[in-house]
Amino acid sequence: MSDTTSDNTAVHLEEQKKEGQRLFIKITRESLPQIKDKYPFIYLERGRLEIDDSSVKWIDSEGNVIRLPIATINTILLGPGTSITHEAVKVMAAANCTVCWVGEDSLLFYAVGQSPTANTRNFRTQMIAASDKKAQTEVARRMFFRRFPTADLSGKSLKEMMGMEGYRVRGLYEQKAKEYGCGWKGRSYIPGKFELGDLTNKILTAMNAALYGLLTSAIYGMGYSPHIGFIHTGSPLPFVYDMADIYKEKLCIDLAFSLTIKMGGLYNRHKVSDEFRKRIIEMKLLEQIGNDIPDFIVGGKNAGSDSQ
Repeated sequence: MSDTTSDNTAVHLEEQKKEGQRLFIKITRESLPQIKDKYPFIYLERGRLEIDDSSVKWIDSEGNVIRLPIATINTILLGPGTSITHEAVKVMAAANCTVCWVGEDSLLFYAVGQSPTANTRNFRTQMIAASDKKAQTEVARRMFFRRFPTADLSGKSLKEMMGMEGYRVRGLYEQKAKEYGCGWKGRSYIPGKFELGDLTNKILTAMNAALYGLLTSAIYGMGYSPHIGFIHTGSPLPFVYDMADIYKEKLCIDLAFSLTIKMGGLYNRHKVSDEFRKRIIEMKLLEQIGNDIPDFIVGGKNAGSDSQ
């Protein structure tokens, strides 16, 4: 581009500003990356999200300004001391970037800003499956089949499969503790008293909470509801908990015991966040979620089912 062209462009942009015209390029559904192609999440605390003429920007407590490519980010996790402008919320919603309000280091999940979706097709499919007892059990069976690929789950009730899962998870904790040489007295978390847990439990709690926020965002982004589950019931986000159990073994449990050894007894929140994010990217988790949810609900090549 020549200097003359650059100067003319700068003058044109300045004239647009004076006339009050927007410089935003209109975002369309076709121009947005799919869930599987997005960066999983960014955690922010003690600062402000706002916009200027071209982008959403983060201003931290020390005055540093970082521009965020929100169309390529799946979730923004807002921790303590953050604020966000009305215009920033509008632009992020248009880009299908979900905003979650969380506690420090994502240890508590407070609320989520639901982004609008193009239609309710996926939500309707989820509702139909959840409202029929036989269909609901079949979806649950597909989810359990992922964790018990060699087991015969035909004819098993939901209660029986949940019992199998509880036994499997307890054994998994003991197996990982032995594998990594960690002491383990059982899963324990007292709400509001994170600091009382041992190191492994602290790491598990932090990563589980972050996973819930990420899944909530992905579920909303795909047009499903986190409030309609197939295994869990009576909780705020049953479908999130259904899906989280699919990924916890590799993403949370294995990583927690691994980090317990590396941290040498001292909890390091930055290390936990960095390693958790790395593993999400290595696992291609968002791509998995994008494939798994429709497979579980309607049946597919990756789900496993009596009906296949």
